[in-house]
Formats: sequence, C-alpha cells, structure tokens
Amino acid sequence: MNTLEVENIFSIATTREMEANAFYNRAAKSAKDESVRRLFTELAQEEMGHYELLEKLRHDPSFPMRFQAPSSDYRLAEITDLPPFREDMAPRDAIALAMKKEQQAADFYRSLASRASDVSIKDMLANLANMELGHKRRLEDAFVDIGYPESF
Repeated sequence: MNTLEVENIFSIATTREMEANAFYNRAAKSAKDESVRRLFTELAQEEMGHYELLEKLRHDPSFPMRFQAPSSDYRLAEITDLPPFREDMAPRDAIALAMKKEQQAADFYRSLASRASDVSIKDMLANLANMELGHKRRLEDAFVDIGYPESF
C-alpha cells in the first residue's frame, strides 16, 4: 500500500469512528432502559477514544496499539437481522443494531487487511478489527442479557 492508500484508510477509519460515536450518543439519548443508555454512553466515549488513537497513529505509525480479539465469539451479530434505527427502539433491537454495526466495522478492517501487502499495515488493520470485535462481544453479552432474560 502506498502513502495515499494508508492516508485513505486513516480517513475512512476516523470517519467511521466519529459516525459510531454519533450513533451511540443518539441511541443513548433515545434509550428508555437505563442500562442500555449507560452502555451506549460508554461506547460513545470509547469510539471517541478510538478516533483519538487513530489520529495518534496517523501522525506516529510507531505508536503502540495492541487489541486482542475476544477469546470467544457468540456470532449473534452474524445471525441477527439489522433493524432500522428508530427513536423508540426496544432495548433488544437497539443492541442488535449496534452489534451488527460493530460486526460490519470488523469485517471492513479484515477485508482491508486481507488486501494489504505491507505487514505493518496488515497488523494495524487486524488490530482495528479486534478493537471492533471487542465492542461486538460486549454488545452480544448485553443482547443475551436483555433479549433472553431467561438466561439469568
């Protein structure tokens, strides 16, 4: 990948993080359930942290970044339909939408990593995918807790 391609990746990635931050803030404001509102507020803050991390990496590619993929994956996002966003979403649907968005983000970075020839770029993209998978796992845990209360 050349410098222009790397800059394009950073541009896309930072835009996606800002969009995710805006989504979580919007979802938090409309959430009726306090635990869902708290989860979305925390995720909004983490997405802003991801944006700041990407900006540091953009200016200093040697900046350390290491995200581990979750040790297990329920794969609920992959089998759950993507509900449209509505202001009056049920908690289950709001979390389903969020976990689908995180899965899509991880898939995006994995796709870019599979096409990268530069090992350091491939590693960076794999780390970004793992970062998104961490959110996906957290949302899948919440989805199980809220969507399937009998699992308590």
